[in-house]
Amino acid sequence: MSTLITNGTVITHAGRQEADVLVEGEKVTALLAPGTAIEGAEAIDAAGKYVVPGGLDVHTHMELPFGGTFASDSFETGTRAAAWGGTTTIIDFAVQAKGQGLMDGYEAWRAKADGNCAIDYGFHVIVGDVNEQSLKEMDIAMGEGVTSFKMFMAYPGVFYSTDGEIFQAMQKASENGATIMMHAENGIAIDVLIAQALARGETDPLYHGVVRKSILEGEATHRAIRLAELAGCPLYIVHLSALEALAEVTNARDDGLNVFAETCPQYLFLSLDDLGNGFEGAKYVCSPPLRDRAEGHQEALWSGLATNDLQVVSTDHCPFCFEDHPELGRQKRLGEGDFSKIPNGLPGVEHRVELVYHGAVAEERLTLERWVEVCATTPARMFGLYPQKGTIAVGSDADIVIFDPAKRHTLSADTHHMRTDYSCYEGLEVSGGVDTVLSRGKLILADNEYLGKKGDGRYLPRDLNQYLV
Repeated sequence: MSTLITNGTVITHAGRQEADVLVEGEKVTALLAPGTAIEGAEAIDAAGKYVVPGGLDVHTHMELPFGGTFASDSFETGTRAAAWGGTTTIIDFAVQAKGQGLMDGYEAWRAKADGNCAIDYGFHVIVGDVNEQSLKEMDIAMGEGVTSFKMFMAYPGVFYSTDGEIFQAMQKASENGATIMMHAENGIAIDVLIAQALARGETDPLYHGVVRKSILEGEATHRAIRLAELAGCPLYIVHLSALEALAEVTNARDDGLNVFAETCPQYLFLSLDDLGNGFEGAKYVCSPPLRDRAEGHQEALWSGLATNDLQVVSTDHCPFCFEDHPELGRQKRLGEGDFSKIPNGLPGVEHRVELVYHGAVAEERLTLERWVEVCATTPARMFGLYPQKGTIAVGSDADIVIFDPAKRHTLSADTHHMRTDYSCYEGLEVSGGVDTVLSRGKLILADNEYLGKKGDGRYLPRDLNQYLV
């Protein structure tokens, strides 16, 4: 079957052009002069719209167990919501639990995802128990196309690794070429501040943001960079939220180190103020926390995206319902009376592409090309999927989004497709919206109707980081 996308403006990281895009089967086979007739091809008219690569969200947590419950989106519901928002690939996190083998975690998450995803998917692996066997299994995981491993300087007693354990994993990554991903917050110091706040009776969600000081994100980022420099491995800082952490990444990159970072829409649009208003603030509890707008973190992050000190926008999608749910039970309300027990995470996978367009292009912070770069191309390069994903070029997968810059719509829990009962962006009117989505050449969204099905997605083994200096 052939599809011809006509009359649109094709936007890639490298530029823009008026061109028709020919899709045959699962691949892009030609970029043609506008108006070129192709016999037998089904035409999709993109007049007045942008034709862009499908987005890659390389930081999601479907079905993640956390804080006595688990993320409310399954791989089926979460990837369907992603497709509605113009994301055609996710990379989720398989979790190695304490006492479990690394590959046990990988196989458990493959079992959750295989046959259930609406779009293509891959995995990072969270290294939760560093020992001789798990270090060996990092090599085995590489053979399955897992080329990135996440570690935590936060959450003592859950995911936390010591500096020595982190360094050992980094040494292994230096040997096999993997990228180490780091949740960089000083969890030991944060736990002291949490205990002190609770002892003072400071139990509301606001104090989640107060105690997780931005300086502790900066300190941990500095420490992670120095350990990676010593080990000689690439380092990717996840969900960077703070000025201090950005300064550390910027300095490392200026020194020529293979240090990279992502930020998330919540840090670009939301702030510490959202954690106020009593327990309603639980809707906005995530880690690192939302930062004080007055301190300048938000504009620094936008600037970092413009200067390439930040390379990627992902979501850290990890939703939990606010009200008690008939199937999922108590989620955010597990933390009533104790902010430290609120499950950490926000819904966001559906809105990333549109939110970044709104803040970057419509509000004139970034170019169209840079929007595509941070949402699609660089994530694909960073995690070994380019040029199969992340661009519109001959031979690439036909993961294509037709985006209407003239569309204006309001974000709301009443209309979103994520499996959560609230929206962090309730009532926000955004400029620009997803119109049509193709995944590997298959039309999965058109005319405000979802046309895909469970199991359309395919597992993606990945190559090494293609973004190294």
